[in-house]
Amino acid sequence: MRRASVSRSLVQLAAVLLAAVVVVPFLVIVLNSLKNVRESALFGLSLPTEWRWDNYLAVLSRAHIGRGFRNSVVISAFTVVVDCFAAALAAFVIQRRDSRPLRFTYYLFILGLIVPVSIIPTIRLMMQLRIHNTYPGIVLYYTATILPFSLFVLTGYLKSLPRALDEAVVMEGGSAWRLFGSVVVPLLMPALVTVTIVVTSTVWNDFFGPFYLISDSRKWTIILQVFSFVSQYQTNWGLVFAFMVLVILPVLVIYLVLQRSIIEGLTSGSVKG
Repeated sequence: MRRASVSRSLVQLAAVLLAAVVVVPFLVIVLNSLKNVRESALFGLSLPTEWRWDNYLAVLSRAHIGRGFRNSVVISAFTVVVDCFAAALAAFVIQRRDSRPLRFTYYLFILGLIVPVSIIPTIRLMMQLRIHNTYPGIVLYYTATILPFSLFVLTGYLKSLPRALDEAVVMEGGSAWRLFGSVVVPLLMPALVTVTIVVTSTVWNDFFGPFYLISDSRKWTIILQVFSFVSQYQTNWGLVFAFMVLVILPVLVIYLVLQRSIIEGLTSGSVKG
């Protein structure tokens, strides 16, 4: 009994330490975003002596934050749509048919979780296809890099769905597209929500993809806007931290609202099948 209590206490301590690793840097960003130039340069956890809410107004007026948000929203939204559609179709065919060639195809996709992206061949290919420095190009790039994870999650979730549902639709004369659209997709919603959040946060926070593949500053994502803003205002860390808070906030709110669906989507396919 005492050993179980000690083990539980150690687990709780480890959880607190891991939470602190995430929470403390976020608190540093939030608190210093409300400080003046001198105090924010200290990167401390103390409360501001003077609450500078005007830092946020200064960011909104000086930085091209609106354009950066718009570009990030457009790229994230189209990537989510293309990735979810492609991953759902592939997972449906691979898991339901379960043939040797399809299993081999699935393992090839999973290799994408391990093999790093070769950025120079990617740039050359996109230039040859005339999609470099374009929205479709960056969307296809993100879809290709994130698709292995999405396929892995959706295939695992499909294992928990009974095949009797497929047989019922087929016996009623339904086509494969009807089975996919009317039965499979609605049942995949928890997993699709998980994929949507992971894809959105990955695309939203990525720096290297748009840095190498987008040279037009009018198409820069919000992360590249942060990079540009830091180079201009690095002497005023209050403004920089305020910009960072505005960038983090949308994804953080979405994650907090949908965190239960995220956990369900990641764990449902791990028990059955």
